Amino acid sequence: MKTIGIFLHHPECSHDCVDGMTLALREQYIIKTFTESECNPQTLSTLDAVAFPGGIGDAMSYDKFFRRKAQNAVADYVTRGGKYLGICMGAYWAGSHFFDIFDGVDAVQYIKRPQADIRRSYSTVAPVQWNGVQEDMFFYDGCALIGDESKFKVIGRYINHDPMAIIQNNVGVIGCHPESQLYWYEKPRQYINNYWHNNRHHELLLQFTKELIGD
Repeated sequence: MKTIGIFLHHPECSHDCVDGMTLALREQYIIKTFTESECNPQTLSTLDAVAFPGGIGDAMSYDKFFRRKAQNAVADYVTRGGKYLGICMGAYWAGSHFFDIFDGVDAVQYIKRPQADIRRSYSTVAPVQWNGVQEDMFFYDGCALIGDESKFKVIGRYINHDPMAIIQNNVGVIGCHPESQLYWYEKPRQYINNYWHNNRHHELLLQFTKELIGD
């Protein structure tokens, strides 16, 4: 089995998101976690893929714990063939202001995009098309992936047609939260409790990851 290292730095990469990713992927992959102090070439060289999940916080808090050596370690890892999986905050971090591992595409706030159906930052569900199938996926200020669509494969789109989930070479990122768990939809979020996906979105995340890694 291949090994995925999930970055844990609560709350930006929260325990909730790490747990959800682990549940979705653990039957097919060995899952490890690594921290800020372990974000170095030695740790990354033992992994088939790195995963940077979402959480609560400003994307700019990145600068509090990714200094140049750690940032370069991730970028070099991807350049050398390592796979990068990013969800929500982790998708933003693939962009030009952070790890800078995209080619001709960037991660921008969906809520500020033209004709976005969600206009403020809060926990909700976003109607998306995932491989042509309608899904209502957990959303919390996630990104849209904007750029030259000839350079990446679109897996999911928001209702305004912006790419929401893409794979480009060794990088796969998702703006929404397919790793979401049942309790995310319960109190105090009763207004979305009818949208629980019964772990179907975990299967979508697993298939996305398998395509990224090449399994």
